[in-house]
Amino acid sequence: QVQLVESGGGLVQAGGSLRLSCAASGRTFIPYEMGWFRQAPGKEREFVAAITWSGDRTQYGDSVKGRFTISRDVPKNTMYLQMNSLKPEDTAVYYCAASKYNNPGPNLRLYAYWGQGTQVTVSS
Repeated sequence: QVQLVESGGGLVQAGGSLRLSCAASGRTFIPYEMGWFRQAPGKEREFVAAITWSGDRTQYGDSVKGRFTISRDVPKNTMYLQMNSLKPEDTAVYYCAASKYNNPGPNLRLYAYWGQGTQVTVSS
């Protein structure tokens, strides 16, 4: 089992930045692929970004490419999402997730472990 806890959400004006963190605990010696998803009210959960266990490969959703950067610090068991040039449409609850599958990418069904989410609100 792996426990995930997100932090760093908040209220920011359009054009601003936030950095989300996801701290993992439990069986963290297993190489998990990690990802960020988000869900706005009334919408389906959307893929934001994913990163391999080693951090050598990343993937991004089309809506965040060029603005968001995913990274991870393996010794600290922590993953990050740097969000720049935020837009009101980025407003959502952001979730981190862990997968034992190789390169799960945007397929949320391949992620077995989820955090509780952190709210990001971007005002116009």
